[in-house]
Amino acid sequence: MAVAFLADLVPVYALYAVWFVATGLSEAQVSALFAIWSVVGLVAEVPSGALADRFGRRRAVVTAYVGQAAAYAVWALWPTFTGFAAGFALWSLGGSLESGAKEALLYDALAPGERWRYARIASGSSAAGLLAQVPGAALATLLWATGGGFAPVAWLSVGTCLVTAALATRLPEVRPEPSDPAGDEPEPGWFAALRAGVAEAAAHPPVRAVLLAVAVLGGVDALEEYFPLLAADWSVPTSTIPAAVVATAVTGAAGAALGGAAAGWGRWRLTATIAAAVVALVVAATLAVPLAMVLVAVFYGGYRLVLVVLEVRLQDRITGPSRATVTSVSGFATEVVGLAVFGAWAVGGIWPVVAAAALVTVLLPRVLRTP
Repeated sequence: MAVAFLADLVPVYALYAVWFVATGLSEAQVSALFAIWSVVGLVAEVPSGALADRFGRRRAVVTAYVGQAAAYAVWALWPTFTGFAAGFALWSLGGSLESGAKEALLYDALAPGERWRYARIASGSSAAGLLAQVPGAALATLLWATGGGFAPVAWLSVGTCLVTAALATRLPEVRPEPSDPAGDEPEPGWFAALRAGVAEAAAHPPVRAVLLAVAVLGGVDALEEYFPLLAADWSVPTSTIPAAVVATAVTGAAGAALGGAAAGWGRWRLTATIAAAVVALVVAATLAVPLAMVLVAVFYGGYRLVLVVLEVRLQDRITGPSRATVTSVSGFATEVVGLAVFGAWAVGGIWPVVAAAALVTVLLPRVLRTP
């Protein structure tokens, strides 16, 4: 959990968009940077999962944090559109390496009889990452208040990423058992790992069903990017918008933390939880008043709880050796849905997001019933 907390204790998260604008970038250039970030991540997501399966999940996770540190160093040294683009590419590559590899690393490190512990580990890690946003934003505010500008914030972020990488080297790694214990056959290569992972994700019904549910529900998390805009549109005073957003993150962390205890819940109990969360979001969007942010926080807590449980169920249903690749396929699909959410928001605001969450609510009983 220390690794998960430090991984998101990155002060530059709170200020990078402001930094881009402050250097004179236009809105079109900022949008282009986000597009570069997304496209690189989509292209690298699944192949990087196969790299982790072939060459080691821990190595992939450590490299991911080092790559993220390099991204912020590039920003500090080269604060131009080209420098920001290069940094985003490095950050996205690092995120792709971590996605899938981290979950596979933690799950396979547990003995078969102890796999039940993964739910608590996953929920605790998710909660720790969300809570890290609070001190991260506070550190960014403090550094900015000292008058040092954006560079110190970037360099502190470099430091936290490198410390995270150092801690990640101590994570235990247990590689899956080879199909040929005698060692008479060579270890499968990268392409074989890629093909096996994609095949399991696409052709194995129990995995495919949960993977699609995780992708749709995980993509809805793009709504988090709009929480400040929702608060502003609903007449929350500007001075209290940061507190409202932090409160929502804390509620999400609480929901994620409860996900471990909810791992054994039946499908109808989980469906009722996400349905109640969606109803809270519908009422909030209908009222569109400052107090409605409380209902948004309720939604986010219930949403995070169910998302953690589904992610755990996905790991439980993966049976092949390419666990990181399968999880990366889920990450790829989540990114695609997230991009769709961004586009849908531009057209219809919050309501298409509500519709996506409601769709998962309707399909969830069938997904969880799939043997």
